[in-house]
Amino acid sequence: MTNPLQLPKLYAIVDVTCFSPQLRSTNSIVEFARDLAEGGVTLLQYRNKEGDTRAMVKHAREIKRVLEAKVKLIMNDRADICVAMGYDGVHLGQDDLPPEGARLVVGERIVGVSTHNREQVKAADASPADYVAIGPVFPTTGKKNPDVVVGLDGVRMARTATKKPLVAIGGITRQNARSVFEAGADSVAVISDLVSAPRRAAEEFLRILV
Repeated sequence: MTNPLQLPKLYAIVDVTCFSPQLRSTNSIVEFARDLAEGGVTLLQYRNKEGDTRAMVKHAREIKRVLEAKVKLIMNDRADICVAMGYDGVHLGQDDLPPEGARLVVGERIVGVSTHNREQVKAADASPADYVAIGPVFPTTGKKNPDVVVGLDGVRMARTATKKPLVAIGGITRQNARSVFEAGADSVAVISDLVSAPRRAAEEFLRILV
């Protein structure tokens, strides 16, 4: 991207696996995303580690349609769906397409990459990625096989290892978010602490992070 990416302080993630099976309908997922937007979220990632491509495309299309241009939308893992659905960017894990490959697919769209240690942060810093995510900062239930917790020291380490915008992720709540910013994060990615009351939770996060 030609200009440095400016990240909002709250980076919301709609993780389909956080919904009970009976609530994984397109309507439920889209309503959740709408509530987040109404709570002030301006950057949202759609993440679905268990769904098939057809379901992912359906969810992604409807989220895009309902939120229109009010929220920047990031697709987790799938650069192809990102482009097909007109999303603003893609977020990559360590086992996904590398940032160089994703850049060829998505062009000038946003590319973010997850990291879990100094070596990965430095590699991401040298890559075409627009932002670097570090985590998990705290214990999390967002993954079946989570990576080793890096703690606030991991956020501080990442801050010294990259000048790119830094997103902290993993177990971040309204109670600990401020400490993550104090450790050097530019943005916090949140999953679980938005689930039960998305609009209210988003509003409270944004008040805390002013």
